[in-house]
Amino acid sequence: MNMLRTDWVAKRRGQANVSQMFYARQGLLTEEMHYVAQRERLPVDLVRSEVARGRLIIPANVNHENLEPMAIGVASKCKVNANIGASPNSSDINEEVAKLKLAVKYGADTIMDLSTGGGNLDEIRTAIIDESIVPIGTVPIYQALESVHGKIENLTAEHFLDVIEKHAQQGVDYMTIHAGLLMEYLPLVKGRITGIVSRGGGIIAKWMLHHHKQNPLYTHFDDIIEIFKKYDVSFSLGDSLRPGCTHDASDEAQLSELRTLGELTRRAWKHDVQVMVEGPGHVPLDQIEFNVKKQMEECSEAPFYVLGPLVTDIAPGYDHITSAIGAAVAGWHGTAMLCYVTPKEHLGLPNAEDVRNGLIAYKIAAHAADIARHRPGVRDRDDELSKARYEFDWNRQFELSLDPERAKEYHDETLPADIFKTAEFCSMCGPKFCPMQTKIDEEQLTELEKFLNSEAAKKDLARVQG
Repeated sequence: MNMLRTDWVAKRRGQANVSQMFYARQGLLTEEMHYVAQRERLPVDLVRSEVARGRLIIPANVNHENLEPMAIGVASKCKVNANIGASPNSSDINEEVAKLKLAVKYGADTIMDLSTGGGNLDEIRTAIIDESIVPIGTVPIYQALESVHGKIENLTAEHFLDVIEKHAQQGVDYMTIHAGLLMEYLPLVKGRITGIVSRGGGIIAKWMLHHHKQNPLYTHFDDIIEIFKKYDVSFSLGDSLRPGCTHDASDEAQLSELRTLGELTRRAWKHDVQVMVEGPGHVPLDQIEFNVKKQMEECSEAPFYVLGPLVTDIAPGYDHITSAIGAAVAGWHGTAMLCYVTPKEHLGLPNAEDVRNGLIAYKIAAHAADIARHRPGVRDRDDELSKARYEFDWNRQFELSLDPERAKEYHDETLPADIFKTAEFCSMCGPKFCPMQTKIDEEQLTELEKFLNSEAAKKDLARVQG
């Protein structure tokens, strides 16, 4: 295992604040900033200034030493997160580690461990962190609930803080904290079709309804900040009131919580703690731009991290597609990271093939967003693949594909022999009808241009068109 950061963090660990934002605001360039700058092809001082401003985060817990640092923010390329996690009904530690490796293979930039059962949660999390070169996120409220045997009313602030500290000590790089759901926002869900669809939000809502007290994650937010400072854990502020269907999108419940998330973002920044903000959910296509711009306005341009969004609700089994459409539009308008959705969304726990399909759909969406934002050099791969396609260089096409194995598999279903890897056709058009066999050289085009500029051609074309 490559413990890339062992020497980098040794001199920082144990200080009162070890966050990348703290160092950035001191004008210091960390090794992580240099590494990110090289990966993103950005000036290192731009990385530092964006981290200092809060528009870019580098999730990099000092105890996650084998991490290869990456950045999430509008200045960097659009990123993709993959959710994995064992449940009481399915999966175990070995399957989750296998899903982690598969997700990284197919391009996941971060992984969220959403385990709620299927074994010892601490052991599952430790195994995932030990095997992961990408940042790991968690939702500590799940384990807090397990610690009280599923009895929500028995949860206390101490349960939350103990679990959060444990996750931080283990090396978790960012955590979803459902601190923006306030008691006074609960009546706003009246009139929704799907009410509260966030698991963490549902737990907090039930706790407040039982105790008639304010959200303990909100009242103890400064305590969480102190934990995050010690380990450089980034906030992923959870959107407990995200819409669970397009009917509920952009309503007052969602937007009220968003305003509170903006307040919490600025509170964390006062302590130099990194923040990104989670977003919807299910949003009609015409409301996505509004949602992205509203988040930037309310949260002072902290990186936006969205689930999808799904742009229609009628395609169970295909929600990796309904959501990738929304994800591409969200990324185009400035969303920093997209949380993938698999074909099993709303239906069951995803298996390895679901992880693959969800990730590739979202890598497409993120790449399309980067092209739309005209990021330097991002279309080079597209152009190279297009040249290979025009030249019938099949192996080069496979190599440049987001999923080379799948591209080769589909090609070889009908033309498997090696001789067809150099053939100037595929099984769609066959050898006689491929339009790209019509090779027009520069000399032919030059001669045609001369002809078109001649008086005879102009008269003839005018007569035909007139």
